[in-house]
Amino acid sequence: MDLPIIDLIVFLVYMLAIVLFGISFSFKKRTTDDYVTGGGRLPSWAIGMSIFATFVSSISFLALPGNAYLSNWNGFVFSLSIPLAALIAVKFFVPLYRSLKSDSAYYYLEQRFGLWARIYASIFYLLTQVARIGSILYLLALPMNALFGWSIPLIVVVTGISVVIYAMFGGIEAVVWTDAVQGIVLIVGALTSLGIILFSMPEGPAQVFEIASAADKFSLGSVKFNFVESTFWLILVYGLFINLQNFGIDQSYIQRYISAKNNKEAVSSTLFGSLLYIPVSLLFFFIGTALYSYYQAMPELLSPELQGMENADKIFPYFIVTALPTGITGLLIASIFAAGMSTISTSINSSATVILTDHYKRYINTNASQKAAMRVLFLASFLIGGIGIVAGTALNGVESALDAWWALSSIFSGGILGLFLLGFISRKVKSNYAAIGVICGLLVIGWMSLSPLFFKGAWSDYKSAFHTNLTIVLGTMTILLVGFILTLLSINKTKINS
Repeated sequence: MDLPIIDLIVFLVYMLAIVLFGISFSFKKRTTDDYVTGGGRLPSWAIGMSIFATFVSSISFLALPGNAYLSNWNGFVFSLSIPLAALIAVKFFVPLYRSLKSDSAYYYLEQRFGLWARIYASIFYLLTQVARIGSILYLLALPMNALFGWSIPLIVVVTGISVVIYAMFGGIEAVVWTDAVQGIVLIVGALTSLGIILFSMPEGPAQVFEIASAADKFSLGSVKFNFVESTFWLILVYGLFINLQNFGIDQSYIQRYISAKNNKEAVSSTLFGSLLYIPVSLLFFFIGTALYSYYQAMPELLSPELQGMENADKIFPYFIVTALPTGITGLLIASIFAAGMSTISTSINSSATVILTDHYKRYINTNASQKAAMRVLFLASFLIGGIGIVAGTALNGVESALDAWWALSSIFSGGILGLFLLGFISRKVKSNYAAIGVICGLLVIGWMSLSPLFFKGAWSDYKSAFHTNLTIVLGTMTILLVGFILTLLSINKTKINS
């Protein structure tokens, strides 16, 4: 189908406006402090909106409604873990990072375990961000290709270049302020969609609840705990570990802590941004459930091509194109791109900061001038964005890009959380014990992530029997247990010898 010219204009004007708005921050006199932390000028509400926008990506915008459309609200349990993780963050993590006086999240690991820990964490963070940028760009392009026939590589390249331009030239201020704008756009777009669905029902909004309740669409999942099925407790534990990883060791979050004017504003922005995601994710799940009721009540409106589980992520974009008024459709498509662009810009800026602080300034040029440091930030932003675009185009044709992203992110980032918690919880764990713990944790993570892909058929008995979401949980716990056990053995041996 073709996108009406008015909707296309709305979409293109939005994309151009965001790029120009982001570039406008490049006209200010810039230092590395301005580029990385905004020079302490950023208001807490804008930082909070940026944290929220980092939570929401095109994966969330498309996958959450698709998930609710297919099954129930089990995935929403992930959001229910955020309050506990956020409270831990503002109590312990925010004060820790603001007291270190470093732009890097991984400076703490060097202080605690030595340079190897900082290099390991920063490199794996960069690998995670490249995979993330590529996955989001590709997953953003899929529904647009299916609905309009737009070229997947073209969408990936154009969207990627647009974000790279304003993230590279505007720095953290451009990222935060465009995130704030795009966060508002996607919330308004989602609310508009839900309102139209509810009041388009043949028997009124109440019919949505009647149909959905009959199909048990509001269930949060089984309360039985096992290691194989996606139960309430499994998703809750998984969400807690993922959010501890976000708040505790993700450069993009830590960079926002230190961008706030003071500790109070850092705490308020962290709570605002993280807790805002809870009602918004609920909104996305409700949209998916409402779409199920909508197309059950009016099945003739759903294209036969979209029947089946493999097309669930295309249901929401299909509704946007076929059911919304002209002009609103363009705004909603823009909001889908807004969700992806905000996350990508954050990844680019935080990655450039890591390259400058953890690598260039640490062991290439420790006394880099402002001019040299700014060149590194520009070049690093360009390179990370470019590699991410290449990764996005390389995913074209992959059987499951989302599965590939989950596997890569588990391997690249799973061990960093365990290492951070090991150093944070106990001051007695030594560097060599931490290294052994990380190696053991990565072996567990690698087996759980990759064995289902390689051990098939006659070899299927050797693959992991655990649910995929437990990868980061078991990997992190392995690192902690190995580190603590080795430390206890060392302490006992010392006591015996003395």
